[in-house]
This record gives sequence, structure tokens and C-alpha cells, in this order.
Amino acid sequence: MDKILVTGGLGYIGSHTVVELQKEGFEVVIIDDLSNSSVETLDRIKAITGKNPQFEELDLKEKDRVEAFFKTYKDLKGIIHFAASKAVGESVNHPLKYYENNISTLVYILKALQDLETSNFIFSSSCTVYGQADELPITEEAPVKKAESPYGNTKQIGEEIIQEVCKINSEFNAIALRYFNPIGAHDSALIGELPIGIPQNLVPFITQTAIGLREELSVFGDDYPTEDGTCIRDYIHVVDLAKAHVVALKRLLESNNKTNYETFNLGTGTGSSVMEVIKSFERVSGEKLNYKIVERREGDIIAAYADTEKANKELGWKAHLTLNDAMLSAWEWEKKLRENL
Repeated sequence: MDKILVTGGLGYIGSHTVVELQKEGFEVVIIDDLSNSSVETLDRIKAITGKNPQFEELDLKEKDRVEAFFKTYKDLKGIIHFAASKAVGESVNHPLKYYENNISTLVYILKALQDLETSNFIFSSSCTVYGQADELPITEEAPVKKAESPYGNTKQIGEEIIQEVCKINSEFNAIALRYFNPIGAHDSALIGELPIGIPQNLVPFITQTAIGLREELSVFGDDYPTEDGTCIRDYIHVVDLAKAHVVALKRLLESNNKTNYETFNLGTGTGSSVMEVIKSFERVSGEKLNYKIVERREGDIIAAYADTEKANKELGWKAHLTLNDAMLSAWEWEKKLRENL
């Protein structure tokens, strides 16, 4: 079994990817600092897959410990790097936190990997690298514009760093997966999105409002140039997204990549407005959501949704689960979570 490192593997997307990796027979090692995750997720992963991943509690900002880790785990066949701070709004208010967490940690990992003979690296990137795109849907050829937020900038800089490493090291193979908006939960309702503190993303705020943890949902602006005035995003089910990481990893392990640095958009190819997401939730849950319209939020763009043709053809991957599927799974996860608290 190939041994794969997943940084941030107890987080939202990371934990779902660990599940899919273990289903495919990979041996998984998780690094996580538990700053926005829970160690209990290990037990939940085992309950789903029947297998325990190895776990190292490690803050990737600690350079010496990162170096020591890679000296111990010299037999890694691939790395999937999720560990990062990820909220657009928070990044606007705390830019230095985002540059430290997202850039220095990436550099420390890449420096440590230089001592390995070959490296296969999957980078958790984002559609935020495109900013407000000139054309929709967004293809991988769309220009990378000046970022609208420090979070988006860290993803741009991260991709640039990886590209530079690929230029000087032909044995280093990397894929940057630019994903749109992950939502939903595993159909077991054992793992899902569990933000610590006030949610920064739309769907967990919806489910927490519906279950009574939050008084009301704030919809940031209804005066955008869209059909209903609210922002449009491409919402992709987290399980579809997790499976894409496994497919991309296999592409590198089987040397099917065309160059040693590749990028792929991961989305559904369909844009949904904030109000459409709210209506989808109300439809599948039977709950009436308490929300209000407030001022626009700094850093938000009007619309973004993916052209997924490259991922469909090159990776042989496609999103299959719908917005309704995702909203129902998120609601089932929220209800089960509160039952166990």
C-alpha cells in the first residue's frame, strides 16, 4: 500500500479525502494541529472505513518539527496539502495570520521534500485565484488577477511557489486543484463541516441557524448584478471533491501527468445564488430559515463558476451529486452532530 500524507487531514475536506483514500487502499498519515478540527474525527473516519489512519499532531509553522517529521517518514509516495486558514472575510481582518499559516507552512514542507528522491504533491488551491473573472464559466486559462482578499492571495502565491519548485526539479510533480465552493457532508453523517466558533462559510451558518444555534443568517448584499441580487458560486459536494483528489493523486503515481505542474478546476459547472442555496435547504429540510439582507462583505466577488471540461477529460472525473444532495447531507450531519453533544 502506498503511504500518503494528508496535511489538515482532520479538517472538512481533508477528512473526506482520507476516507476516499482509505477506501482505495492507500495507507494514510495525517498531520493536523487541531486549530480548526477535532481529534474525534479520527474515530469517525475509522467508523466509516474500518481503518485507523496514522496521526501526528503537528503545527506546520514549527520548521524544526516539520523537518523531523519528513526524516521519519521517508517512504511517503504522495502528499495532499490542505492545512491552511481558509475564510475570505477573516483573511481581510487578519492578513498576517493568513500569510504565516498558508505560506510559511507550504515553504517548510517543500523544503523538507527536497531530500526525497521523488515527490508527488497535490495542492489545495481555490477559484479565488481568478478574482472576478472576465468570462464565465471560468477555464484554467483564465488570467490570474490581483486577489480580492489575503486568502485568495495566499493561494496565488502558493501556486507560484510550487511552479518555481517544479521548474528547478523535474522529479517533483504537482497538481493544483482549484476548487470552487465545497459543501455537504458524508452520507453516513459521521463527518462534515464543523467550524470552530462562528461559521465563516454559508452552508454551516444555514444549518446552525436552522437548528437554533444562530439567531439568523446574514445574506451579504442583494444588489449584485445577478438575477436575484445575491452572489453566485459553484457549490460542489465535498464527497465529489474528495474523490477528485484521489483521482489526481493516482494520475501522478501512475505518471499520467503531461507536465510536472498541472492545474484543474473542480466544480459542478453550474452557478447557484445565495438565495437559491437557501431555497434548496428549505426544500430538502422542510425548515423555514430566518435570514436578513445586510451590506456587502469586503472581498466578495459577484459570480464564479467553473468550466470543468479539462478535469472531465484529463482526469476522467466529474461531479455527480446535486445542490439538493449536498444541502440534505449537511442538514443530516448538523442534526446528528447536535444529538451527540
